[in-house]
Amino acid sequence: MNRGKQMGRLWKKLAALLLAGVLTGCSAPAKEMQQPVERSLFAMNTYMTFTVYGEDAQAALQEAEECIQQVEGLWSVTDEDSEIYQANHSGGQPVTVSEETAEIISFALEMAQRTGGALDPTIYPVLTAWGFTTDSKQVPSQQQIAQLLEQVGYDRIQINGSELTVPDGMELDLGAVGKGYTADLVTEILRRHGVTSALISLGGNIQAIGSRPDGSDWRLGIRAPWESGNLGVLTVSDAAVVTSGGYENYFEDGQGNLYWHILDPSTGYPADSGLQSVTIVGREGKMCDALSTALFVMGAQSAEQYWRENGGFEMLLVTDSGEILITEGIAEDFTLNEGRTETVRVLQAAG
Repeated sequence: MNRGKQMGRLWKKLAALLLAGVLTGCSAPAKEMQQPVERSLFAMNTYMTFTVYGEDAQAALQEAEECIQQVEGLWSVTDEDSEIYQANHSGGQPVTVSEETAEIISFALEMAQRTGGALDPTIYPVLTAWGFTTDSKQVPSQQQIAQLLEQVGYDRIQINGSELTVPDGMELDLGAVGKGYTADLVTEILRRHGVTSALISLGGNIQAIGSRPDGSDWRLGIRAPWESGNLGVLTVSDAAVVTSGGYENYFEDGQGNLYWHILDPSTGYPADSGLQSVTIVGREGKMCDALSTALFVMGAQSAEQYWRENGGFEMLLVTDSGEILITEGIAEDFTLNEGRTETVRVLQAAG
């Protein structure tokens, strides 16, 4: 395993540990707090942690883990038994898929259309050429990228009921929406078991169910891009929080140039939009997951316009110049850490 992949996994693990520390840093007296059921696992190529309160928490987590394993088996792009792999290697022939797969593909294609292709679930071959899906990161040639981009285009994917058709030579990958969609499924399971207080982290995709047992909000550390510490703390309850940034998976060439895994589908190169990270807060993990990637590609101005025109979510953007742009709905819920020098600008809704 190369150093870049080792560091990427280490950062994810450290981020989970750091987050846990932030969350438990402010709590009610022990006698007033229930004892949580905690669990962790590695799935979907990432670390997942669960902190669940409730009498039926154990059974809920068992069912949730089974659900995660099931959808991972359905949506893996490398598992030859998965529905996605079979569709990608069907020679352009229709493949019958499960209801869960049909639903997430329909959602991914809808978000691709709504974001003007900034999110494109067919970018996988280009991502592979850069080595972000393997242990061999490299800068592909312009000719190679141009050739691969001919096989990129979400509008050529067809999903009709339970029939999925991926044109020959194209590959569908649900990585930009899969963890968020899974978090929604897990949340549904926990609620069905009567859970009213829980915190789920699927590789940094956070889903908060209710508030903490003492009634206070969950406290989440917002990572400072390209640093080991946090920018500040965001308090939430009953919300999904997803952050995307180039620092999560990148490599450096011999000339000191950095290349990250979030690609612009229009160019095939790492998105150079003037943003270092995008944090989306909303009700649904799948929506937050999709938008954290798409808005990173689109850049601050287009992200702000998208927020004003569509609504339904809040966001925190960190720009290359060190400015923090935060929408008015969560402005009072974010506290910049002492000693940070970033400028915070609140975005107001139109009208």
